[in-house]
Amino acid sequence: MNRDNNIKKIKDYPIDWDVIIIGGGATGLGSAVDSASRGFKTLLLEQSDFAKGTSSRSTKLIHGGLRYLQQGNISLVVEALKERGLLCQNAPHLVHHLPFLVPSYKWWEGPFYGIGIKIYDMLAGKLGLEPSKCLTRRQTLKAIPTLAPVGLKGGVIYYDGQFDDSRLAITLAQTLEDVGGIAINYMKVIKLIKVKGLCVGVKAKDLESGQIHTLRGKVVINATGIFTDSVRQMDDPKTKNIIAPSQGIHLVLPKKFLPSDTAILVPHTEDGRVLFMVPWHNKVLLGTTDTPLTKSSLEPKPQKSEIRFLLKYAAQYLAKAPKEKDVLSVFAGIRPLIKAEHSESTSSLSRDHTIIVAKSGLISIAGGKWTTYRKMAEDVIGKAIVIGSLPDRPCITKTLHLHGWQEGLEPSDPMSAYGSESRFIKAIEKEKKEYKELLHESLPYKQSEVIWAIRKEMARTVEDILSRRTRALLLDANASIEAAPLVARLLAHELKKTPSWIKKEVQEYTKIASNYLIPK
Repeated sequence: MNRDNNIKKIKDYPIDWDVIIIGGGATGLGSAVDSASRGFKTLLLEQSDFAKGTSSRSTKLIHGGLRYLQQGNISLVVEALKERGLLCQNAPHLVHHLPFLVPSYKWWEGPFYGIGIKIYDMLAGKLGLEPSKCLTRRQTLKAIPTLAPVGLKGGVIYYDGQFDDSRLAITLAQTLEDVGGIAINYMKVIKLIKVKGLCVGVKAKDLESGQIHTLRGKVVINATGIFTDSVRQMDDPKTKNIIAPSQGIHLVLPKKFLPSDTAILVPHTEDGRVLFMVPWHNKVLLGTTDTPLTKSSLEPKPQKSEIRFLLKYAAQYLAKAPKEKDVLSVFAGIRPLIKAEHSESTSSLSRDHTIIVAKSGLISIAGGKWTTYRKMAEDVIGKAIVIGSLPDRPCITKTLHLHGWQEGLEPSDPMSAYGSESRFIKAIEKEKKEYKELLHESLPYKQSEVIWAIRKEMARTVEDILSRRTRALLLDANASIEAAPLVARLLAHELKKTPSWIKKEVQEYTKIASNYLIPK
């Protein structure tokens, strides 16, 4: 992917696009891949960087959702389990099987959760991963030695999928180009173009050059997640909000708190959520919360009460309780939940997706989750075919291998997420010997990955690289701050930027990264 080339393409394009998609998160990118793979001329515009918002701040799980099974939402679980299986087939370099242990501290919990998980297995059908099983107390402690031993009766093991969310987003952007579409980041839609009340395109501002582009399309799709209502009100100022934003945070802890390849699932907390402790990139993810918000932002901040909540529950299930001083990073994300009348908490709101067609023909899609992004895309492009009077071509993404597809990779290898392209990154290391060196002794990333991200993954800022092309910011915020000057210099060399630009980039990144440290 090359941003300058893509800008040139939209300047030179002589005719209307078939589909213009606003939003470069999971839903927008998935929809663009579906559209372009059906042969439609497809353009995706993202106001910031790909997956800058919610789509890079998940629990990193591709799962059916045991909690939805508890709530009786069988159809959502079945759909998600099917999509989990398809994604394992279509992106084996990005999604792998992960065992989860549900510990039992009361006599009835083992059989109760065991039966529920067996139903979960059954609902997956032919696309299931590995069968669940019940463990004795001894087997449970062998699987996770750091579990609190007092009162432990045993546990249940089941399997779900794990992935790297922002890496999947970048892979979808690359797949989009593979199938003939175009994606551009830092291109903010500032106005919808209307003719006789119908939406026929957008005006978009290139946030790097300041240039305004007028882009016409047969159908416009609003896939902006937490900003869905803002675009809908750009279309009709009187439109009522449908998004009920809910914040979830994650704490990142050292591996010593979970020295195992098995995750822990706590099936019920006081706010009605499940709690995960998940091994990820040789660290531990602890999450998540469910805090209602009144407004959304691109950089949400964790609340002290949320941090205390997670540490309190971790202390109940681990032999050694983690403290604030142990936290390497804390990040917050905002779920674009759909409003429901009479709902008392966001944890009970629907995770299903919703498609709304305005009088102008603007299509908005909201809700859903990473696991079901492909099905959401199939549904919204099916609607776009009708609204835009496009040829009725079938969806092919059920069997579409994503960019870099490669089987047999070891998930613990930091290069596995690049799949078949890892060989090209290794080739970059032959250009300069320092490209083989790590960005920081506490981070698993090499300088060669930065060069690749700039040249081939449309990275434009230090934050793009340290937060989403690599996951340095999430894994160790302080280490990422220390690595920022080096990354800025590499960026400046590749993009031909000035020393003053380097200084400004480092300052801006340090300000952003400070929000990922435990608040004082």
